[in-house]
Amino acid sequence: MAQDLMQYGQMVEDSLRGVVRQALKRAATDGLLGEHHFYIAFKTQFPGVVIPDHLGLQYPEEMTIVIQHKFWGLEVSEEAFEITLSFNGQGQHLYIPFQAMTSFLDPSVQFGLQFGKGEEAGGTELESATTEAEPAAEPATAPKPGPDAGKPSQGGKNGGNVVTLDTFRKD
Repeated sequence: MAQDLMQYGQMVEDSLRGVVRQALKRAATDGLLGEHHFYIAFKTQFPGVVIPDHLGLQYPEEMTIVIQHKFWGLEVSEEAFEITLSFNGQGQHLYIPFQAMTSFLDPSVQFGLQFGKGEEAGGTELESATTEAEPAAEPATAPKPGPDAGKPSQGGKNGGNVVTLDTFRKD
């Protein structure tokens, strides 16, 4: 097999990170519409990530945040987003570069993306349909998605928009 000198896998990941950027920009300007809410997992030790020390100790490798009911100051740039979330009743400011993300899930519409999985193979692996969603780490601010959160759509308007997150699968 020929070596991918064009780095198509990285191009695809950059484009998909753009989807997350756009979703966060909409949430920043319009709020979360309908039942939409986001689970975002990221590498806590990734360069540029800024989180409170106690959260870094509690989540030394990866952390999943939930953007749903209680969030403030969501600002989105080309490279990162920042937000204040409630942890144990205390507002905590987070700064997360998009490159630090490992997954994104909006369980209200069974839409998810996973980043970095195909790095070893030189590409991004995307799958469709999952059976059940569960966050990789315990969410910091909101309850787990409901029982239908990870079930594949049965056609209709949400038909082909599910990209599965292996991280969210139960064994």
